[in-house]
Amino acid sequence: MAVTDDIVATYRSPRAVMRRLLQGERHEARALTYLIVALVVIYIAQWPGLSRAAHYAPEVPLVQRMVAAFLAVLAMIPAFYLFAAFGHLVARALGGQGDFFGARIALFWALLAVTPLMLLHGMVAGFIGPGVQATLVGVIVFAVFLWFWLSGLRASEFGGGE
Repeated sequence: MAVTDDIVATYRSPRAVMRRLLQGERHEARALTYLIVALVVIYIAQWPGLSRAAHYAPEVPLVQRMVAAFLAVLAMIPAFYLFAAFGHLVARALGGQGDFFGARIALFWALLAVTPLMLLHGMVAGFIGPGVQATLVGVIVFAVFLWFWLSGLRASEFGGGE
């Protein structure tokens, strides 16, 4: 299946998609690719909000804001590896039988699958600005991310029947 098809399918059945992803080749390049693509899209999703902020506060130019956002996104790579390891260790303490690779795939895939909503959040932040709408969309994005991650972690660690 194409990655975009898998992203759409994740919104219907995240555990089924995760089981299918875990049946594929088990190499770190695939996990890292999911993470990097997700972070690139998340970075792009920030552009409308950065543009709005630069318009209303021109003392910090847009290019400077974009470089800072890019560096911040890059700095998150090791943090996401730590989050994945932490998720695996918590699952193992609860009786999980998976491995660190499965935990990384679960987290990185959850990030990639939630990127369409991240793009929506970026559009709201850019066009409407900070406020109730942006907060509401942000909460929805976070809730969906947690749903995808925990469902994927369950499939990875416990087999996670549908």
